Amino acid sequence: MDSTAVSNFAFENIITDEFWVLALRVAIILAVGFPVLFIIRRWARSFFTKRYASHYGMLAGKIVFYTGLTLLAIMVMGQLGLSLAPLLGAAGILGVALGFASQTSVSNIISGLFLIAEQPFKVDDIITVGTTTGIVMSIDMLSVKLRTFDNQFVRIPNETIIKTEVTNLTRFPIRRFDALVSVAYKEDIGEVREVLMQVAEKNEYTLSEPEPQVIFNAFGASSIDLQLRVWGQSSEFLLLKNSIHEEVKRHLDEANIEIPFPHVSLYSGEATGAIPIEIKSEDHREEEEKSNQ
Repeated sequence: MDSTAVSNFAFENIITDEFWVLALRVAIILAVGFPVLFIIRRWARSFFTKRYASHYGMLAGKIVFYTGLTLLAIMVMGQLGLSLAPLLGAAGILGVALGFASQTSVSNIISGLFLIAEQPFKVDDIITVGTTTGIVMSIDMLSVKLRTFDNQFVRIPNETIIKTEVTNLTRFPIRRFDALVSVAYKEDIGEVREVLMQVAEKNEYTLSEPEPQVIFNAFGASSIDLQLRVWGQSSEFLLLKNSIHEEVKRHLDEANIEIPFPHVSLYSGEATGAIPIEIKSEDHREEEEKSNQ
């Protein structure tokens, strides 16, 4: 018997009526199971998101999906006649080995459970962890994913977040912005206060309640330092910050109120005695040019 006949014989022995029945059963399980699994996952995400929070919906969707995949795998293996006992034994031994080798992952999982229970932030909140500020994309069992404002992806382990101070910038609907304003000592503080209050009252992003405040902050080295405190919606904080700065500068210029800046003196190697500087007018320059000619 040649090799072609042997291969045809083996192929005919494998592809029997029982094989086609078994393949049909597996195909039906997969064809029905996957659509049902995706429907249940979508429903779980929607239900928990509406009832609790979006990160609960994401977590519920993942639990349903991976549980459903496991059940489908078990059903397919049952149709194929594979025993689960050896696989469960091997999985137990592998789980013990992985448990010793991945203590950090276990710590992150436990920390993730604490985060989900405590809810210091949720998906779409803006948080600061250490030196990183970004929008929360997801809260998973091992880590939290952030998207920074310059569109970078940052993954922070849950254990790190549990051990680190976390600032939630959007937890409350309103937020205060403090604009530091410095004016010259010669200026009238009452007039400066009036100008700053006008800026706060006319700004479109400023809330009237809590009302704006102007605080005398300190006597600076070369200026009087004030603080303009205004409240606005957390979602419009950047617009509030930018517009307040621009309007403060414009209104102070219109009122001829001086904003001082540091001055530098140049010395020619002596302990005292700055380099003399003479400022000449335009007429004086023209006279010098004529004399030089």
